[in-house]
Amino acid sequence: MHGSNPTQSTLGILGGGQLAKMMVLAGTPLGVRFRIVDPVADACAGQIAPLLAIGWDALDALEPFAREIDAATFDFENVPAQTAAWLTAHTRVAPNALSLKTAQDRVLEKTLFRECGLPTTEFADVATRADLDAALARIGAPAILKTRREGYDGKGQFRIKALADADAAWQALGAQAAARGLILEGFVAFDFEASVIAVRNTAGEFRAWPVTRNWHVDGILSASLAPAVRGGEIDTAAFAHARAIAEKLDYVGVFALELFVQDGKLLGNEMAPRVHNSGHWTIEGAVTSQFENHVRAVLGMPLGDTSARFPSCMLNWIGELPNRDAMLAIPGTHWHDYGKSPRPGRKVGHATVCAPDAATLATRLEQVGRALGREAQVAPVIEALTG
Repeated sequence: MHGSNPTQSTLGILGGGQLAKMMVLAGTPLGVRFRIVDPVADACAGQIAPLLAIGWDALDALEPFAREIDAATFDFENVPAQTAAWLTAHTRVAPNALSLKTAQDRVLEKTLFRECGLPTTEFADVATRADLDAALARIGAPAILKTRREGYDGKGQFRIKALADADAAWQALGAQAAARGLILEGFVAFDFEASVIAVRNTAGEFRAWPVTRNWHVDGILSASLAPAVRGGEIDTAAFAHARAIAEKLDYVGVFALELFVQDGKLLGNEMAPRVHNSGHWTIEGAVTSQFENHVRAVLGMPLGDTSARFPSCMLNWIGELPNRDAMLAIPGTHWHDYGKSPRPGRKVGHATVCAPDAATLATRLEQVGRALGREAQVAPVIEALTG
């Protein structure tokens, strides 16, 4: 242990965004100290923990960081593999390199899902224009062409509505085939998008939070509702799939398994090897948040209770923050300002609305929509709660 207190540990986080910031806020009461690495000197986690501003390839500069910490984790899954490998040779890293490698590549990811018994949409690896034609001939349209690696929040994607769109799709993404790889995925006519946030610690203890229902706008998460369903088969199946994947990877920490729900059945979409935007509701809405349990898991502590305390809805603030005080005047509301400058498409904060029951949550969301001029953002959640 690097602290003077024998129960005190120091956790290093690669990536200094809002996820790291919320990990620090959750772990500090446990007596954990933090060190952050990020290429951006003003990354928002640096507001509350020491930050080393270096590029991911500056391995020599990582040596003092590695000496100061008891374990390392990530708030950003696209840390280069060579950096993760170097760090693994110098300190304990969780999640492990296999988990990062798998989650960084959509073909490896979907292959893993199928190996673990989780169905996925049809998919094909696409390296050339001829590959795209062959994949479309097999899978058909509509379909989505994506980069295999990198790309999030709707970036690196082209929706092919008809076979005639193949040329436009290749023009949009073909230049990235060599560097990032491409994957064609069959379009899924799903009932709704969902995610299960799960956690596994160094002793193999596994827990999961209730399944969350998600809404996206322009490829970016807009709102999350939990619990998404009132118990039953979807939760049970999601937990079983998440456990199988975690055990296959020997995963340690929190991860998100993104799912499509179709006629009550689950299809695997992607996994994120870190705490996740759709789990932010757990800060106020669960007995133990995803951030606290991630810190616990990575440092070998017992896991906390993942039960929901009451129905909750998380609303993302994209580009700029709305009126804070207008929202805080509404009962059951909680505000999170990430301390980031406004910018189109940027996640600058979120809020969570909690209530003792679904009907009260719907009423409070109506109030939020009116007070902030966000009726369109809350409308689909209210419909799910009252429909």
